[in-house]
Amino acid sequence: MSNQWIAGVDLGGTTTKIAFISMDGDILHKWEIPTDHSNEGQYITSNIATSIMEKLEELGQSKTVLAGVGMGAPGPIDYETGVILNAVNLGWSDNFPLRDSLESVLSLPAAVENDANCAALGEMWQGAGNGAKNLVCVTLGTGVGGGVIANGNIVTGVNGAAGEIGHITTLPVGGAPCNCGKTGCLETIASATGIVRLAVEEMNKPNSKGELTNIFNRNKKITAKDVIDSARKGDPIAVKVLNEVAFHLGLALANIANTLNPEKIVLGGGVSKAGKILLDSVQDYFDKFAFPPVKNSTKLALATLGNDAGVLGAAWLIKNKFIG
Repeated sequence: MSNQWIAGVDLGGTTTKIAFISMDGDILHKWEIPTDHSNEGQYITSNIATSIMEKLEELGQSKTVLAGVGMGAPGPIDYETGVILNAVNLGWSDNFPLRDSLESVLSLPAAVENDANCAALGEMWQGAGNGAKNLVCVTLGTGVGGGVIANGNIVTGVNGAAGEIGHITTLPVGGAPCNCGKTGCLETIASATGIVRLAVEEMNKPNSKGELTNIFNRNKKITAKDVIDSARKGDPIAVKVLNEVAFHLGLALANIANTLNPEKIVLGGGVSKAGKILLDSVQDYFDKFAFPPVKNSTKLALATLGNDAGVLGAAWLIKNKFIG
């Protein structure tokens, strides 16, 4: 059994990351394919199956080398049934039977979990968690996801929607609309999309100037990376935007820590690549809002696995469920 591999899949709205992973958590091969959500996402799982089979053939391996396939997908998932309850960015109808779909196209045991939960499991197993059994992982990407691990187990809640940190309401009045249908969610501020939105709002004010404004005027658009890079150079609009992001993130994380008192809160996803300029500011607000015993025992850390956290956590699902 120890020589078997696990296929780990991290399903995203734009691309799907796939990896073959050893039982010890070593990534043996990894690649990605575009996510095709045309025709209500009907090709997503078959495309993944085709890609896995092609890669096995390329490596001269048969399907028997795989112990199973684990997948992280965006949205709340009922882990017991493998049903994704709601996938706003993938085209699937509500209550899509994701695990059954995967098992039927691959004829392999499958396990599915929310993508942020998978990232949390990956960081616990092989990353910044360093084996911490009480851990919260927050992924700051196109959206904001969260995974909560208590005593080594994912907290799923009554129907799989636990850990939806991105949908904590951080602006009860006057917040921007979120894809989930609410307004003022943390995701509308602390995601890459939210950062761009805040920056564009600032630049649309009269007499806007500075490096970020120049980039915007030149390219007719900006990215979250532009905002972060400009903040490092002291651009006033970029600094103001990142401070607002840090305030809302620090407040939300303090409230999460006050509730759970985890050993670590790990920040991952593309936005976390801002590194120290964001983390230091988030830490300041976290310290301001956290209950003193929590502030002294819960550590904030940057994820160490980068884009590999999701596939590793997805593989861990199979290792844990079928192999132990």
